Amino acid sequence: MTYYLTDGGEAAFYTAVFDAYNDKDAIITSQNNIQTELGSEIVEVVADEEKCGRVRKKLRLLDGGAEGEIRLVLRSCDATKETVALEYVRLIVKHGGAVRNMLAHPTVLEMNDLRQKVTGEVHKLKGFLRFMENADGVLYAPYSPDNDITDLVAPHFAERLKNQRFVIHDIKRSIAALYDGREIVITRADSADVYLSEYEKYFEDLWRQYYKSVNIESRPHEKQMKGYMPVRYWKFLPEKRGQ
Repeated sequence: MTYYLTDGGEAAFYTAVFDAYNDKDAIITSQNNIQTELGSEIVEVVADEEKCGRVRKKLRLLDGGAEGEIRLVLRSCDATKETVALEYVRLIVKHGGAVRNMLAHPTVLEMNDLRQKVTGEVHKLKGFLRFMENADGVLYAPYSPDNDITDLVAPHFAERLKNQRFVIHDIKRSIAALYDGREIVITRADSADVYLSEYEKYFEDLWRQYYKSVNIESRPHEKQMKGYMPVRYWKFLPEKRGQ
């Protein structure tokens, strides 16, 4: 068995697809800490523009929507995402066209599942993401999503907040989306010290008081709360912080 190790980027993935296509036991992965089987080989893949371009061109000829689907799947936190996407490419080539309607096929089911988990988290965080105002008037939203979705979430808030400057910070991956009121820039960002404005401190205290006043301690709805707001997001909510 051969493991084709990529840097997680699309170009490296498509290069690996080119190299691994005829290797039936191939596994493509971007996981550096993989547990390999005895006797297996690891091949480090460097993005190659020509190889990548040839695979993309073939896909576009057979199914114009496949690249977009694969792009979303590669954002997944699932360790098998690249190998699932490889099998999806093989399936498209084998059938000479789109296969997304072959809903009984295991590869199509896996692709749909991974894609929906990514788009589902994007949808949730459009409502769950909480911003804080710092002392300079910039809105700051730390979060720790399961999937790599910062650049998919940011345009929604740029449209909603218009000219307001903000930072959306994926603290798990050290990635941030910076918006200056005109354009979004995705950059690396390690830990940040945020000094809240006096208004923000007052608002958070007021919100906690409101939350406490409407919450009936004798009638807890913990299960319902978890259904509406997954526990993994609680640490970023003023009303649930520390619980």
